[in-house]
Amino acid sequence: MTTDWPRYELSDADLAALTSIVEKVRSAPGVDPRQPDFYDRNRFAVRHLPAGLWEFLDDFRHSEPAAACSVLGFPVDDRLVGPTPTHWDAEQRGTHVTEVEVFMALCGMALGDPFTWATLQGGRLIQNIVPIAGDEGRQNGHGSEALLEFHTEDAFHPSRCDYLLLFGVRNEDKVATTVASVRELALDPADVAVLGQRRYHILPDDEHIRQLTLRQPDHPALKLVERMRDAPEPVAVLFGDPARPYLRIDLPFMRCVGDDPVAQHALDALHGQLLAHQHDVVVERGTLLVVDNYQAVHGRKSFRARYDGTDRWLKKLTVSRNLRAGSGSPAGSRVLV
Repeated sequence: MTTDWPRYELSDADLAALTSIVEKVRSAPGVDPRQPDFYDRNRFAVRHLPAGLWEFLDDFRHSEPAAACSVLGFPVDDRLVGPTPTHWDAEQRGTHVTEVEVFMALCGMALGDPFTWATLQGGRLIQNIVPIAGDEGRQNGHGSEALLEFHTEDAFHPSRCDYLLLFGVRNEDKVATTVASVRELALDPADVAVLGQRRYHILPDDEHIRQLTLRQPDHPALKLVERMRDAPEPVAVLFGDPARPYLRIDLPFMRCVGDDPVAQHALDALHGQLLAHQHDVVVERGTLLVVDNYQAVHGRKSFRARYDGTDRWLKKLTVSRNLRAGSGSPAGSRVLV
């Protein structure tokens, strides 16, 4: 299915302005957009984004015109970024990679407060989405041969992001990200009523537990996420204004509360509608895809990874509209547990 979701193509003037602010930010001593302090030190830099780009992102935030939008045309030099890492922690970092991340970080700050989880990629805010050998069949961002099923990003958590940002560093095979919007569905009113009730459990996906289990088994965040897995709170799938609802699902990691065929039927109907209204979006090199994590679900088509340095490589950043609510702190810690 094709989409007419909002798109912003960077002009020559935009690129000139971006080159200036990105270089100014990048050249500061010790700059690293993966670390929380980057965002506190550079929170005013977002004022120097090109006016057209800032207005485009601001309108997407405030008007909620669509489930996703794209910014196209940020230059990425295939040679300078280096080969696609074989693991999220095996990146060959250089100046150009940092430039890409600074651009992504500035766009994230235009939408809200970038943040991350202590359970993922060592608490780095900007993360690598790359295929990893051995994960081919897993339901995570590092799988390849398995279809990554529709899900809300971190659906299990009440402080999940408002926006998911994916930037294309490399995608020569044109592997599609799948997106579907709750606003496009035609659901039976009876199913809508059921989906709006707390009749479902959504569990943390495996990656939230696996990474800390392998690397930091004594980390306090691991115990918290294991508790959310073992004793989940019942939640609704649809919420908010019934005329313009939001949703939260993670099909491989959710279940009905007890034996509830009515709730299961409603969930199956929702899944069928999402599949019927699926959009395939290729996040190409130099493209930033912004997904509204309350309106949309996303996934990924299957592909065959080569592990030769040329595979699909995306950068990921999550953004909150109200980080204080998620962190429980006036300062708004950017690494949540």
